Amino acid sequence: MDTAQAGALTEAFERERRGLLAHAYRMLGERDEAEDAVQETYLRALRGWNGFHHQSSVRTWLYRIATNACLTALDGRGRRALPADAEGADGWLGPFPADPADSVTERESVRLAFVAGLQYLPARQRAVLLLREVLAFSAAETGEILELSVPAVKSALQRARRRIDEVAPRRDQVLEPDDPRARELLARYMAAWEAADPVAFRELLRADASIQQAGSATWADGRDACLAFAVPAMGAAGDWQMTPMVVNGQSAVAARWHGQAYGMAVLTPTPSGILAITLFPDDS
Repeated sequence: MDTAQAGALTEAFERERRGLLAHAYRMLGERDEAEDAVQETYLRALRGWNGFHHQSSVRTWLYRIATNACLTALDGRGRRALPADAEGADGWLGPFPADPADSVTERESVRLAFVAGLQYLPARQRAVLLLREVLAFSAAETGEILELSVPAVKSALQRARRRIDEVAPRRDQVLEPDDPRARELLARYMAAWEAADPVAFRELLRADASIQQAGSATWADGRDACLAFAVPAMGAAGDWQMTPMVVNGQSAVAARWHGQAYGMAVLTPTPSGILAITLFPDDS
């Protein structure tokens, strides 16, 4: 490969990098593993560029390489999960810091509930569902990427849809981060913790709210259990400092304890209050 060819490949790859990373994250459920898969994709593309004869688009070719890199990484490995659903899992689902400018479809496709549900699907069904319904590849393009016939793609997609309907937690009118009600709940959440105000925190939670902490089997289900779990950690006013952000396409905060990075809290806001809080320690 000469310098001009390498430059052309790198330019095409950089255009797709963000999408490839999100795709690998959905497949693998962990940001660092997704980064590794994207790097592997670039290396495989460099090695294979001379044999790429443009019978498909460069985008389709790169997603083929990335999907197969993910399938290799998933070979023999169990699913990743959140604490409330960890039975039988091999590891924890990780966070995915998002760009607030991402489209609604892109944000929805990395929400924790959706990615956790994906982990129940066999790897190739997972890939079919993502390629067809998130990335909008045609059945023929998906078959080309996965070396499947079009009927096989359609069959796998039907099975994947049925399984997702069985295992994915309900979406329950989850609000987008830029929704005024979501902004209000986020601001009140930060204020409650910075003021160490358990009453204000309680008012934000739905009766069926939950709190989960990644990397731990500990979780709380129901408003009273959430309060029992969280309030002892509130400390005194000023102990916590909160910075708003978007993680997994959801409202979130970066939390600092006495000025030291502590982790992230990802919120699932709904019109009637916060449905779920997922905690990711700083080392997650």
